[in-house]
Amino acid sequence: MSAKNLKEVSTEYMLFKAEREEQFMTGSEAVREAIRRSNIDMSIVYPITPQSESSHLVGDLYAEGYVKEYLRGENEFAVMSEVAGGAMAGIRMFTATCGPGTLRAFENFPMWSGARLPIVIAFMTRAINAPLSIQPDNIEMSMLLDTGMIMLHAENAQEFYDMLLMSFSVAERTSVHIPVGVFVDGFFVTHTRQKVKVVIEDVKLQGYDPAMSPTPTIDMETPPFRYMKDPFVMKSNYVSYAAHASWQQECMASIERARPYIKALMGDFIERENPGAPIQIVASGTAVSQSRAAIKMAESEGIEVGLVKIKSIRPFPAEEVKKALATAQKIIVPEFNRVGWLAREVASVIPNNDRMVKGPRVFGGMTMPPDVIVKAIKGDTRCGV
Repeated sequence: MSAKNLKEVSTEYMLFKAEREEQFMTGSEAVREAIRRSNIDMSIVYPITPQSESSHLVGDLYAEGYVKEYLRGENEFAVMSEVAGGAMAGIRMFTATCGPGTLRAFENFPMWSGARLPIVIAFMTRAINAPLSIQPDNIEMSMLLDTGMIMLHAENAQEFYDMLLMSFSVAERTSVHIPVGVFVDGFFVTHTRQKVKVVIEDVKLQGYDPAMSPTPTIDMETPPFRYMKDPFVMKSNYVSYAAHASWQQECMASIERARPYIKALMGDFIERENPGAPIQIVASGTAVSQSRAAIKMAESEGIEVGLVKIKSIRPFPAEEVKKALATAQKIIVPEFNRVGWLAREVASVIPNNDRMVKGPRVFGGMTMPPDVIVKAIKGDTRCGV
């Protein structure tokens, strides 16, 4: 396969029609294979574990001609600022980070949304609390919930691959045009090998057309201009308040407008198993895999348990979750973080929250044995945080 000979195809063709082959690879290698097909103009990255390997592999794609430009930034904040500059110039950008890198770069993420930049970023989440740890933990997702970006949470390497491929199409829609973050639990997925069906045809996604952007691009063909003719802070407080309030509402509306495009490419926002069971587990990311094992253990003891898998965190599938849990007598929400951000989201959209067990939760790199979830199913309140 030659990078020069790849045929441009639609996202729908890439996801649903292109010939695939099952290969054994890590989640980091799945990133490489997704970006190989994504027709990237530029990737700028900074190394941080467990994201580093995937970015190194994207660098190999640059050497092979699949990525047009590839740079290492000075630090995570610089990377996200530079990525924003590329997107403002009207080119397709990809980057990745995790954990402390996410926090160091944090100011840029709401700026991306406010500037309507269709950047796709992969987050391979990890612990960020002192003492220093590089272990799996997805607490950073709780901090990103209201930055204005779309947030998709992959259970495994296959979903990571497919979600990355679909994200460019969603982000670049004129009616959406905001960043998409694709999240995966670090190490559990990035550094373990799984079977992944990857595209093997000589195809790549159609390129990005900056003319479809709702805001003008800054390039050599567009006369220089400023996003704001005059800084709002130089005018009355009322003008400043009104401008920022209305634009934040517009960013949130963009996320909602993305719903039909996400659903068309990803399928439903949730997946269900044993929908009629009186006990339901609600989970996202790798907690879903642990939940599946727990369900089998519970069933071996004659306990009927169902599963609601949430794939999209922003937009959050509020109505789907509410409907799925309407008849549940008990709801378990296992998470790989301390704060329980998914439990908060679920609790905010369903009635009768006393049905919920907001846990179990593990964090700081701990694994979650399925029997811990089974204890919660059986009513052991000590299984929580």
